[in-house]
Amino acid sequence: MRISEMSVPGAWVFSPTVHGDDRGCFAETFRASEFEKVTGRPFDLLQVNTSVSAAGVLRGIHYTDDPPGQAKYVTCVRGAFLDVVIDLRAGSPTFGRWDSVLLDDRDRRSVFISEGLGHAVLSLADDSTLTYLCSLEYSPEYDHDLDAFDPDLAIDWPAAGRDGQRLTYLRSPKDAAAPRLRDR
Repeated sequence: MRISEMSVPGAWVFSPTVHGDDRGCFAETFRASEFEKVTGRPFDLLQVNTSVSAAGVLRGIHYTDDPPGQAKYVTCVRGAFLDVVIDLRAGSPTFGRWDSVLLDDRDRRSVFISEGLGHAVLSLADDSTLTYLCSLEYSPEYDHDLDAFDPDLAIDWPAAGRDGQRLTYLRSPKDAAAPRLRDR
């Protein structure tokens, strides 16, 4: 497995070796010892979530008060997503910086998102499916949202999906009403 830190400190991309044959494929997408060696910490799993999205569904930007913070290990098991990580840690030299990675069912990459970072995903194909391993159980009193189209963040959302078709963005009412970074 290749592991590389993103330009937002505290976020890493895990790129497994995918072994394929006429039966299908196999990829080891998480190994605790490798994770701990690179991140310098264990991953305490407390909740697992799965989401299925049509092409154009944009979820986020979501983040959790830190402390307690919620770390996530996100893997695409079907389809494709643009996964975006945003530094929301007060006093961080990279506050407001974002980075992205393609998560799909071909390369089988995963992304680890540390506490204090914001997270958003854009589905690039119908029926795209993500699995989130979470270090904190859902706690609505700690959860917050930011506007994914905040011009101060200037996230470069793609206009076309995996098949080249133009995307029509679809957000939840809660995500569409989320404040800008400067108003949080």
